[in-house]
Amino acid sequence: MTARIKIDFVSDVSCPWCAVGLASLEQALARLDGKVQAEIHCQPFELNPDMPPEGQDTIERLSRKYGMTPEQVRSNGEAITARGSEVGFTFNMDKRTHTYNTFDAHRLLHWAGLEGHQLELKHALLKAYFTDGENPSAHDVLVRLCIESGLDARRAGEILSSDEYATDVRERERFYMEQGINSVPAIIMNDRHLIQGGQAPEAFEQALRQVAGSIFDERIDLI
Repeated sequence: MTARIKIDFVSDVSCPWCAVGLASLEQALARLDGKVQAEIHCQPFELNPDMPPEGQDTIERLSRKYGMTPEQVRSNGEAITARGSEVGFTFNMDKRTHTYNTFDAHRLLHWAGLEGHQLELKHALLKAYFTDGENPSAHDVLVRLCIESGLDARRAGEILSSDEYATDVRERERFYMEQGINSVPAIIMNDRHLIQGGQAPEAFEQALRQVAGSIFDERIDLI
C-alpha cells in the first residue's frame, strides 16, 4: 500500500539550511518510493523582510544579526557547504556576496504552485542564489528562472510588474507565524507532524515512515 502524505515545506529562498533540508527530504522520499507518495507545497517565509531592494553584504548582515565575527560566519558557511555536499547540493559561498529581498520570488512561487511547476522553480531559485551567486530579487533573473522551470515568461513579467499574489503570500506568512513557526525550514506533514531544520535524510525517512504508519492505523511515536 502507498501512503499519500501532504508536505508543507515552509522556507525562504535565502536560507541555506532550507536548501539542505529540501535535498534531504527528497532523498528520503526517493528511498521510500512506492511506499510514500508525497505532495510537496512550498510555503513562504522571509528571513529578511526588511531587506532593501539593493540588498546587503552577507557577511556584514549575518555578523550583525547573529552577533558573530566575520570569521565565525565564514566557518558556518564551510559547515553548511559540507552538509550540502552530503545531500548533493552545491554551495559556492564565495559567490553569495549579498543578501536580497525575496518577496517577489515568493509571489512567483505561489503562482508556480497554481501552474504545477513550483518545485522546479524552487530548485532553480536555490541553485541561482547559492550555487551561481545570482540576485533572486532581480526581475530579469526571476523571469529567466521561470522560463527554465516551464513557466510563461510574459505572465511572469506581468506578475512582477504588479502586486499580484502579494496578499496571498502575506496571508500564508502570517498563518505560519501564528502557528509558531519562527525559523526555517519547517516541514509539516499532513497538517500535524512538524520537523524543523535541515535534518539528515535518515531523520526524514524515519518521520515519513511514522506518518505513513499512522495513516494505516499503525502505532507511531511522536515526531
